[in-house]
Amino acid sequence: MASHSATKLTPEQYLELERAAEYKNEYFDGEMVAMSGVSLRHSYLQTNLLGELYNAPLRHDCEVFGSSLRVRVSDRMYVYPDMSVVCGKPLLEDEYQDTLVNPVVLFEVVSPSTEKYDRGLKLRHYRTIPSLQDYILVDQDQVRIEQYTRQDANVWTLRDYQRLEDELPLGSIGVSLSLARIYDRVEFAAS
Repeated sequence: MASHSATKLTPEQYLELERAAEYKNEYFDGEMVAMSGVSLRHSYLQTNLLGELYNAPLRHDCEVFGSSLRVRVSDRMYVYPDMSVVCGKPLLEDEYQDTLVNPVVLFEVVSPSTEKYDRGLKLRHYRTIPSLQDYILVDQDQVRIEQYTRQDANVWTLRDYQRLEDELPLGSIGVSLSLARIYDRVEFAAS
């Protein structure tokens, strides 16, 4: 994670700068981190997921948001996940109504440049969000979806799906998604 500033920013300073910025930046421990563009595979996966979730019979009180809605993980971290799902009333940090604080499911499409961050630091911090029930990592270089699910006593389990015939069950929002549909039009390099 490279930073654009040498001085540490407070969350308030970050939000003020971010709201005026022309491009998205995440925030971690006082540093703003510019977000890079995405590959075609990443874009297909993100679009397919959004379409599948939008058209799925989610629990009646759940809503899906794309990567434009910022999520407050803590005072130390603000991010733009590839997809967020909230159930019940979306709780927003302040009167700007641009920062979600109660996601139930978060999706990240993993690329070689973000894999370590998404599986490590982000995962550790995401697990501290009280409302979060599922964290989903979608691999863009192979058919593979990893699902981290909160159990009783704040224990997290991992399920790993690697076949197009598999279904991704999301009990927290009342749906199951087809990996074949999530990976529709995604082509992998020949190995």
